[in-house]
Amino acid sequence: MRSELARALASVVPPPTVLDDEESLRPFETDAFIMRRALPLLAAIPDSEAQVPGIIRACRERGVPVVTRGAGTGISGGAIPHEQGALLVMARMRNILSVDALARTAVVEPGVRNLAVSEAAAPHGLFYAPDPSSQSVCSIGGNVAENSGGVHCLKYGFTTQNICALRAYDGTGERLDLGSEALDAPGYDLMALMTGSEGNLGVITRITVRLVPLPEATETLLATFPSVRAAAEAVGEIIGAGIIPAALEMMDRIVIDACEQFMGLGFPKDGEALLLVEVDGGREDVDDAFARLRSILETCGAIEIRAANDERERAELWRARKGAFTALANIHPDYYTIDGTIPRRCLADVLDRTVALAKEYGLVVGNVFHAGDGNIHPCIFYDASVPGDLEKSEALGARVLEICIEVGGTITGEHGVGIEKLRQMCQQFRAPEIAAFHAVKHAFDPEGILNPGKAVPTLKRCAEWGGMHVRSGAIPHPEIPRF
Repeated sequence: MRSELARALASVVPPPTVLDDEESLRPFETDAFIMRRALPLLAAIPDSEAQVPGIIRACRERGVPVVTRGAGTGISGGAIPHEQGALLVMARMRNILSVDALARTAVVEPGVRNLAVSEAAAPHGLFYAPDPSSQSVCSIGGNVAENSGGVHCLKYGFTTQNICALRAYDGTGERLDLGSEALDAPGYDLMALMTGSEGNLGVITRITVRLVPLPEATETLLATFPSVRAAAEAVGEIIGAGIIPAALEMMDRIVIDACEQFMGLGFPKDGEALLLVEVDGGREDVDDAFARLRSILETCGAIEIRAANDERERAELWRARKGAFTALANIHPDYYTIDGTIPRRCLADVLDRTVALAKEYGLVVGNVFHAGDGNIHPCIFYDASVPGDLEKSEALGARVLEICIEVGGTITGEHGVGIEKLRQMCQQFRAPEIAAFHAVKHAFDPEGILNPGKAVPTLKRCAEWGGMHVRSGAIPHPEIPRF
């Protein structure tokens, strides 16, 4: 099949680059979910949109799965290749096609780096708001596939709130133009449906992003707390007071120490948790919010409050937050990052329960996350050289996600489901809901060739795992055999 498919792709006009030897394919065997690896039959690397429908049609005619890959920074396994499939690598499609300062939009190809959009918009006094920790390398196409957020999503929203139009090709190779540069578009919001679909519904080839004005004023501060619970309770007080910061992030002692050891930023040595808070907007509004914010933090028992005095200090604080995962990797080489979202009122209790679970499993957990919107990222440390340690960390992560569901949250905030959280999908959703997801996929991808086995589990797999959602004691679809 490999040679036949390679010949078919060579006939695409113009022909894409095709890699089909093991040495060339090895760099693509995983994304940032490095615990799982696989080699595809081959990799197709288009230079332009014109090549994409031909690649999809060639694979569809032969029943070959297609997995789309951006920069490979996803950490739920969504871009891990299918061993009997083709990997469609969008990295060369990295042109910024236009920047319209008057309309505050930019049209970009999927391989454009997230940060590159803001760099292109900056001369016009604009920026692109979603800013994942990997923004210097992650791609806009991947951001759309995962509905990525970032540290400033509390105020500015996720990817879906910051794009207005998409072009994609479905599982038949048909072109889809979704959304509109106008304020609204008729019919169902298919652009929102495509956003966060993890490559299951189409291959994205063009994105029109919204740009926002650079704020007149920005103030950033660091607050130290004697406990994680105290910091978590302060988060609720800030939001309850009607203050919506541009960013509201938390780190615990384990992460603070790792950042300090790796970057030497002079973080406070006392306290068990830090809140990193930023407010932006007009000068008067920022001054008012900043004063109220400082008062709330003091009332909540902050040990120390340190404000950034200039742009350099502000950049240093954000370098610590966005570099936290890199810092952890240098101090603790093996760790597994969880992504779940919970109601803010549950932050303190869920973090306490996570610590208790870590003790039960004999593992260490560090926390660095988007506290303002309840998007937690526990980092579970393990030793890959110890047999069973990886499996133990995954079991602990699954328990944390179950707690997220239990308290009314969800199993993902911005990292997606991929292959990592398929089992938890069975716990969060009922069988009719999962069946509806598959019906939507069938409408876009009748043969099921786009990223199969990712994001949405089959009912059979849910039954095999014993994870079907049970309501009122009734097991849905009792005709399915349980193993």
